[in-house]
Amino acid sequence: MATEKKTEQNTVEQRLKSLYQLQTILSEIDRIRTIRGELPLEVKDLEDNIAGLHTRIDNYNREVEELKQKSAAEKEKIKNCESLIARYKEQLDNVRNNREFDLLTKEVEFQTLEIELAHKHIADNARAIENKTADIHSTQERLDDHTHILEEKKKELDEIVNETRQEEETLREKAKALEPKIDERTLTAFKRLRRNAHNGLGIVYVQRNACGGCFNRIPPQKQMEIKMRKKIIVCEYCGRILIDPALAGVENDA
Repeated sequence: MATEKKTEQNTVEQRLKSLYQLQTILSEIDRIRTIRGELPLEVKDLEDNIAGLHTRIDNYNREVEELKQKSAAEKEKIKNCESLIARYKEQLDNVRNNREFDLLTKEVEFQTLEIELAHKHIADNARAIENKTADIHSTQERLDDHTHILEEKKKELDEIVNETRQEEETLREKAKALEPKIDERTLTAFKRLRRNAHNGLGIVYVQRNACGGCFNRIPPQKQMEIKMRKKIIVCEYCGRILIDPALAGVENDA
């Protein structure tokens, strides 16, 4: 009976020790990700901004082209009006009565107004083209700045990734090797705790008579149970798995 209990205790103790080792490795992987910081997000944001600026420039260029086509149409309209005016004036030399004279005069006046309106549209289009061109230049400057920053950020990110890739891969292999040493139920609970914890800690050791995760005080009786390492014990406040400092390889600072 004593031998059976001893075996069970060692099994729980070994699981806890393996779990804490796994936590240490995963925390180191978290540290590597922290070193990368917000760079991946910054790169993504810059790429999105650059794509948006390209679209904006394309839209400006399309609008400029449309304005140029409108101006070309107005110029063609002016030519047609001038041709009509010339023809009406020739007909004025051969009018036979006042009614015919008045009709031709009104047509000349109407075509003259059409020419003036066309010139106004051309002038408006020219100002609009000038404004759009200025917008294109300013947007292009922003695009150039963003592109330069993106290149620097990508270079920085690549350097960090290259520096840490091998280390991270090695750590992941070690973590994968440890998982079979932990029962599935405990491992699943541990991973869930890590996802929900802001610092990624699913297992902690007792520090100054308190939980090393949420720092709430642990009753003496529960601390004694933790030191015995006979079963998995969790913090009643944060749910993290608790172990004694000695199992974590640190001196008891209680």
